[in-house]
Amino acid sequence: MAGKENTQRIKREFGLSSLSVNNRSTVYVLTLIITVMGFISYNSMPKESFPEIVIPEIYIGTSYPGNSPIDIENLITRPIEKELNTISGVDKISSTSIQDFSTIIAKFNTDISVEEALRKVKDAVDKSKKDLPSDLDQEPNIFELNFSEFPIMNINLSGDFSMGKLKEYSEMLDDKIEKLPEISKVDIRGSMEKEVKINVDIHKMEALKISFNDIAGAISSENQTISGGNIKADNLEKNLRIIGEYTDLKQIKNTIIKHEKGNIVYLEDIADVTFDYEERKSYARQNTQPVVMLDVVKRSGTNLLDASDKIKKIVQTAQSTIFPENLEISITNDQSDQTRSQLNNLENSIISGIILVVLVLLFFLGLRNALFVGIAIPLSMFMAFMVLGAIGISLNMMVLFALILSLGMLVDNGIVVVENIYRLMDEGFPPIKAAKEGVGEVALPVITSTATTLSAFLPLAFWPGMIGEFMQYLPMTLMIVLGSSLIVALVINPVLTATFMQTEDNGINKKRINRNSLIALFSGLLLIATNNYTLGNLLVVASIIMQLNAVFLYPSTRWFQQIAIPKLEEKYKQFLTYALTGKRAIAFFLGAIGLLLFSFVLMGIFTPNIEFFPINQPHYVNVFIEKPIGTDIH
Repeated sequence: MAGKENTQRIKREFGLSSLSVNNRSTVYVLTLIITVMGFISYNSMPKESFPEIVIPEIYIGTSYPGNSPIDIENLITRPIEKELNTISGVDKISSTSIQDFSTIIAKFNTDISVEEALRKVKDAVDKSKKDLPSDLDQEPNIFELNFSEFPIMNINLSGDFSMGKLKEYSEMLDDKIEKLPEISKVDIRGSMEKEVKINVDIHKMEALKISFNDIAGAISSENQTISGGNIKADNLEKNLRIIGEYTDLKQIKNTIIKHEKGNIVYLEDIADVTFDYEERKSYARQNTQPVVMLDVVKRSGTNLLDASDKIKKIVQTAQSTIFPENLEISITNDQSDQTRSQLNNLENSIISGIILVVLVLLFFLGLRNALFVGIAIPLSMFMAFMVLGAIGISLNMMVLFALILSLGMLVDNGIVVVENIYRLMDEGFPPIKAAKEGVGEVALPVITSTATTLSAFLPLAFWPGMIGEFMQYLPMTLMIVLGSSLIVALVINPVLTATFMQTEDNGINKKRINRNSLIALFSGLLLIATNNYTLGNLLVVASIIMQLNAVFLYPSTRWFQQIAIPKLEEKYKQFLTYALTGKRAIAFFLGAIGLLLFSFVLMGIFTPNIEFFPINQPHYVNVFIEKPIGTDIH
């Protein structure tokens, strides 16, 4: 009988768990590797506010000066839209026709690449050219809309300076910031470029029979550098260039516009030539005051937090060493603030999750055995960071949300495994045998439970459209984290329980607890003083919990295990006996069905409001100004 019982117990072992218990040293090394590599992966992963999604969205802009919005729509917008509607894969076409300009945005289905969408739009616009006006001053401007090129921050320069001086300072910052490997480009707004203005006298032009094309042709032909080809001299081949570009206003004024019967007409004879600022194209204001603004765009796939820190360091260095003291520099719309806050919340949630899980399990298993389950949280997270970093996923809002959501689920596997091993050891099994057979009894249910949980999130990975591009990070991260927790439960937890689990209550050693808590407290305060807040806070909390365990938790645990749980079990047994006796079982069953139907009725009577996103405080306030007829708003 003993041999038969032993054979049956061997059959209940789970091969992977038994292999890990037999090779405990290897599992310890593997645990150390997961911890170190996971920590490195977490620090090196790109961190950003939103996931970088690629949406095939093509912009077509066409300029046709001198025409009203109605003419723009009839002559430009509609012919192009007619050809765009013949393209396969187009999801939505929207257009805006304003004075002198037509804007069309074509959104494609997400299964079409941006390159293919751009090619299809260009072909459609080429076909529509036969229906467009022949006097267009330039070809339609066609390009893709890239959401990753939104600015990560705005740097504002203001003070008692001219716009030209502020632009000079902004260009100095621009040169330094654009050299960072994390930055793609920097756009300057709110400043005006200088240009040469030629104000012609229409009456003099008519008297001398000179047209605008004569002036434009003369200036363009004079302002040229012409290549003269190559010449060989002394066995050397040299390049010849005739430099004719303007270098000052006097040369422009002396440009010959007309030469007829010995009479020469210079540009200064019919026009005033001045060097002035161009017409303002953009405005930038902060607190109602005009500023020069730098829009900083991050390079795709780089770390947002590193980029933000480097930019702030450049600004601080320039402000203290180069720029005058009365130059005011401020940074607004910094996306790194939100990302940094999300990361801090993640770290706090992980630490809080470990503490709360350990506190709950402490009442059932004791402090030592509860730590076996609590360790599944950081190990599963570290393993998930390794996988996410290896496949090139950044830490963004959706990934962080999935990680926080998974905190409550990833300990389920560890609870089942550790509790079953604890039960077998409490029945008298040796630690090694209890670990092997304890996992073997629950391995299949644990795997099945994890698979069903992942199946509930799997449809989110196939959500179509732009929202689907965002939401796919949620199931992907959950699958990786819960899969990691399954590995921890079946490989690492059995080894730790087989080595360190105890069922006997040996009491507490107050001297050792006081010593360890003081070491943890001073170590934590030292780390906090060196700005290592995460590990420092964790050690401080561990010190508090050790003292709390000695004074309150340990006595409470003994009372809960020896008095409270037996009473709860007895009350539950009495309730089940009452509910399942005689006709009361049918009454409880029908009552449950009735409550279900009643909930449907309540849902129909009190129908909840349905909205795509919950209403929340806006980050920006959009101000719409209605333009009265006959006025210009700049």
